[in-house]
Amino acid sequence: MSNTATVEPLPRSFGAVVTGIDLRELDDSSAAWLREVFHEFALLVLPAQHLTPDEQNDVARHFGELEFAAAPITNVRRDGSVLSDPDHDTVKSLRGNEGWHHDSTYMPVQALGAVFSAEIVPPSGSSTGFADMRAGYDALDDALQSQLAGLSAHHSLYYSMGRADLLPTRQDDGSYALYGYHDHEVSVRPLVKHHPATGRPNVVAGRHAHDIVGMDASDSERFLDTLNERLVSDPNHVHHHEWTVGDTVIWDNRRLMHCAVPFDMTEPRRMWHTRIAGDPLTESALNHR
Repeated sequence: MSNTATVEPLPRSFGAVVTGIDLRELDDSSAAWLREVFHEFALLVLPAQHLTPDEQNDVARHFGELEFAAAPITNVRRDGSVLSDPDHDTVKSLRGNEGWHHDSTYMPVQALGAVFSAEIVPPSGSSTGFADMRAGYDALDDALQSQLAGLSAHHSLYYSMGRADLLPTRQDDGSYALYGYHDHEVSVRPLVKHHPATGRPNVVAGRHAHDIVGMDASDSERFLDTLNERLVSDPNHVHHHEWTVGDTVIWDNRRLMHCAVPFDMTEPRRMWHTRIAGDPLTESALNHR
């Protein structure tokens, strides 16, 4: 590991800025060190990396297999024009990301994490929020912790996008031609899960969670809405990263929720998202093991 690498913790319950390391030059030793820092802080901000999509994928592979390779999260068309039509499926997808969530809880296997980078940042700025679900759990009273320990909820992208009135356009066969709209059985996940690397409990909820098993649907919705609001209410447990072109962020999806912050969609924004696949032994839904 380079002697120039530094880790500066954020003034939050999680997160650190890592400098003095070039992600293109990771070897086995430096990658092992970075994984240790990742498990400690859950959110790593690495400024001025300026990775290509292929380089970003190579970084992600040091953490695990890929759920999917670098994909543009953008309102910029291939011809350079900017999408802002609220009825366009791409804009709906971007808007959906504005709700707090864990990635891929609606899939049979939840993602381990992600590597995310900024290529085009709007002049008016944009940010991504992160929330610590370990600290959020620790802050709950004993009675609520005990209640959550016995509860599981369904997780569905159909649910979250439908509730927000953001479902995309159906194909002729009734399906949706976007990632995450699958025909698997709806995933069921415990509301409290122990992190496989740290052993610490984390709440797993967010916008995709719905219909707690054994609870009336309306009661479940109220319960989850209240829980989600509470989990992101403590400023010490939430950090918003203001993007600069070239920034790379690596986050632990098992511990953190995240959300996109609304921005002026008449301005161009292009980010690159590489999703790291979870281990089926630890990240499978209860009904997909």
